[in-house]
Amino acid sequence: MATASIDAEATGRNVKTEATLVIINPVAESQADLDDAMRDPPASRPAYLNGKCVALYWNGKQNGMHALDAARDLLSQRFSGLTFIEVIGEMGGLNRYLSPDQLDMIEREADVAICTSADCGSCTAWLMRDLCELERRGIPAIGYTAAIFDEDSRFSTKTFGVPEAVPLIVPHCFSNKTADEIRQMVADSLDEAIEALTVDRKILEALPQFDQIVRDPAPELVFKGADLLDAFDALQTRFVANGWSDGLPLIAPTHDKVEAMIAASGRDGSDVVGLFAPGMGVGTVRKIAANAVMAGCRPEAMPVIMATMECILDPSMGLRTWAMSTGPQAPIVLVSGEIADEIGMNRGICALGPGSISQVNVAIGRTLRLVMMNVGLSYPGISDMDTIGTPMKFSACVAENEDRTPWDSWRVQQGFAVEDSTVTVNVPYGMTEFFDFRNSEPELLIEALATLTANTCGAPSHGAWLIKTNAPLSEGYPFHGTFSNLMLMAPDHAAVFAKAGWGPKDIAEAIHRQTKLTFRQVMLNQDYDGFRFAHPELSWLEDAPETMVTVMPSADCFEYFVVGASAGRSQYCFGGTHSVTRKVAAA
Repeated sequence: MATASIDAEATGRNVKTEATLVIINPVAESQADLDDAMRDPPASRPAYLNGKCVALYWNGKQNGMHALDAARDLLSQRFSGLTFIEVIGEMGGLNRYLSPDQLDMIEREADVAICTSADCGSCTAWLMRDLCELERRGIPAIGYTAAIFDEDSRFSTKTFGVPEAVPLIVPHCFSNKTADEIRQMVADSLDEAIEALTVDRKILEALPQFDQIVRDPAPELVFKGADLLDAFDALQTRFVANGWSDGLPLIAPTHDKVEAMIAASGRDGSDVVGLFAPGMGVGTVRKIAANAVMAGCRPEAMPVIMATMECILDPSMGLRTWAMSTGPQAPIVLVSGEIADEIGMNRGICALGPGSISQVNVAIGRTLRLVMMNVGLSYPGISDMDTIGTPMKFSACVAENEDRTPWDSWRVQQGFAVEDSTVTVNVPYGMTEFFDFRNSEPELLIEALATLTANTCGAPSHGAWLIKTNAPLSEGYPFHGTFSNLMLMAPDHAAVFAKAGWGPKDIAEAIHRQTKLTFRQVMLNQDYDGFRFAHPELSWLEDAPETMVTVMPSADCFEYFVVGASAGRSQYCFGGTHSVTRKVAAA
């Protein structure tokens, strides 16, 4: 078996080597590096643009139309006989994509394509997907890309199979810029754009690699030191240097520990659970088990971890989008059923942590983050472009307080049997307290809660229904437009509703009715071009901007999971993805 050996001396310390620590390599290989069949050549370029048809494609990102208007004007001044077709991504809202029919149309009618905008992590990934699809169909394409997303974009073109595709780098994001500022960036990059559309791309002899993604093909790694603690320190130092750590100390994934986790899964270690976005990492049971050990999980938690993996691999979750986003989206894991008590999860005081009483919760949540990093290859600065970050990304996992749930358990509400145990994953933008010690009437609790839920800027999903054309669930978040704002409901708040005969659906209907703002307010950070495209039947709202509209498209966008101890302090997890629930399988 091949190994990579790293000793304490390599970390800068001059020590005598007497101890050796051998671990399982937790980092997956990318399918893009393993399978040449995934790769396609770029399109052949025309020698000139005179008389050509240019597709101008907008993916819904704010201010992108300013860039396309400038490109049309500047190219028309430079070339004769140009014609243009305008294309807006058929599905989605703030982030749209080209449908198969639109790709067919561009292939038939256009000679080249100019696309925009790649100025956040998730929209960069999906714009690069569209560029690669156009190149496969013989359409030379460029995509305006902010400089900070340069490596991110090249990582995505590699992952989508056309590494020669062209993200056209501009200095700044188009978002929050004036039309004149955007025009100047388009003008400054015009010569480069023309060259990219008219000069054949050189085929890369080797796939690009990236400084922020360090991989080692050896199945096991060896660390040496004066004693085992010294070797353990060498492991920690190297994992931080390689970007394989979440920033906190890790448990060494030794063979014995990893094999125990694999055995608890009931599967062979070489079984491939799935390809994990954004890097299309090959997620074997062994790689998942190694990361679970590093997070501090014990073998009895492995069935919960495997169900969690099934959740995030469900296409409706849109893993690629929220893993790469500039937003602070972080998954929260909800466990319902007997297994929570069997493995020692905390469902009461400080259920989200910190503290020893929540060790099992914390370790499960942390496992998901480490798997996203080391199996999905979602690393800060290239495939996780979070603007500021959030402590929720370290770990967020709770168990249902079923003893104090005054209606059917969460799993039964999701369509499972009472004797089942389930895992649910939702990916909110953030979490904030809903504090109310005063009210004992459900209507007043709802009125108070609505002051929290009725806002414009808490997450991109707020008001997004006004600019969105919903895709099927299988197309993934955010394209399908199904959002779940999840409340971790304190038992005392749940009791108020239950005493009045209200259940979760009643609560959801009431809060949806109260969660309203004026059309003008909801559209403050939305793009009116997107609204006009998605909802021409609502154009009258532009002439009646003070009309009250709901912030969310339906009551289905609100969910309630009872957890925690006494006191009227719930936690509202807002702007979440579609919630996905899976049954925990017996090992």
